[in-house]
Amino acid sequence: MNKYSIGFRSLGMLSGCLWVVAAAQAADQPVQSPKLVTQVCAACHGVDGNSAVAMYPKLAGQHQAYLNKQLTEFKAGQRKNPVMSPIAATLSKEDMAQLSAYFNAQTPKLGTAKSNGPDSAGEKIYRAGIADFNVPACASCHGPTGAGIPVQFPRLAGQHADYTVAQLKLFRSGERANDPAGMMRAVAAKMSDQDMAAVADYIQGLR
Repeated sequence: MNKYSIGFRSLGMLSGCLWVVAAAQAADQPVQSPKLVTQVCAACHGVDGNSAVAMYPKLAGQHQAYLNKQLTEFKAGQRKNPVMSPIAATLSKEDMAQLSAYFNAQTPKLGTAKSNGPDSAGEKIYRAGIADFNVPACASCHGPTGAGIPVQFPRLAGQHADYTVAQLKLFRSGERANDPAGMMRAVAAKMSDQDMAAVADYIQGLR
């Protein structure tokens, strides 16, 4: 029952990438896709970052700094995944900066909740947390619309429920431990499988 996560050269490359993205957006033009997107990323995440497979996260519209952080930590071994770890190991700082900028510039496709719409258990957890277990509202960090806060908290709106549940379980078990100050591990440790499924379903339809 529900109880209502440098070197000046590198800086120059990153600044240049950011300038290209900003200029393209200002001109209302699509950001050019790095070759790595079609060669490596598209198979799981889609060319536009809107993964069609629920086990792979949607990257479109995700905060650039967050994406870069995840790629950096996959490469360093701070976050582990049998697919992403070996891929990230081959990426340079410039590659990661370009990929992060590209996917951030893509338009996310929203999803639909299966059963956790308005006034559901999932919405209550997202907006109010689970008071009996001192679980804070997801909205307090990720925002009422799931837009997140750049650098610190990722965008969640429209994310595949299956992926969200998988990450919550990894945080709960401690297998994923790259969350700032252990925040998501502390939250997930107090959630049941049913709680996770409900809030993940709500997030999938959040907009």
